[in-house]
Amino acid sequence: MYQTDQYEGMIAETVAMRGHNGDFINAYLARPLGAGPFPGMVLIHHAPGWDEWYRECTRRFAHHGYVSISPNLYFRDGHGSPEDVGAKVRAAGGAPDLAACWLKGFDALIDCWGGRVVQSKEELTPNQPVAPIDYTKDLSCPMLGLFGNEDKSPTPEQVNAHEAELKKHGKRYEFHRYDGAGHGFFYYRVL
Repeated sequence: MYQTDQYEGMIAETVAMRGHNGDFINAYLARPLGAGPFPGMVLIHHAPGWDEWYRECTRRFAHHGYVSISPNLYFRDGHGSPEDVGAKVRAAGGAPDLAACWLKGFDALIDCWGGRVVQSKEELTPNQPVAPIDYTKDLSCPMLGLFGNEDKSPTPEQVNAHEAELKKHGKRYEFHRYDGAGHGFFYYRVL
């Protein structure tokens, strides 16, 4: 709980880190100053790209006591505006999803991404050969899902399908749905 006389400080910077296959990629890291220890959090950016909102969100979690990192998952695809790089990645078939299903060590997963968890066979690509929902059986941590009931991607029916799959495999999860909320309700446009 915040106290008006407590010390506040953080460091936030772009760092190099080892990504998949040991490749170096860039990431935005923010952490509270002080002795710690601090809990950690990984923020995975949305399909449109690694943009300013993710840096701000990373700092916000550090402000609340977390060491937070947001890796640039599109680093290998080139550089430019987040929109341009994101469009290039989508045109090439997208990026793999649901690392918490095939990487160990996650304590929790928050699901507030924009759909494409439930996919038809026609939507699959060489970069996404398996629909993320099919990884549910391998999920190794609890999931928190935040969804707008007016969203078109994922639709309420896709959220229902995802929830049914979680139940089928006995996974711990908590879903919250918000009436009147559409796509990206947690996200905002940075000026």
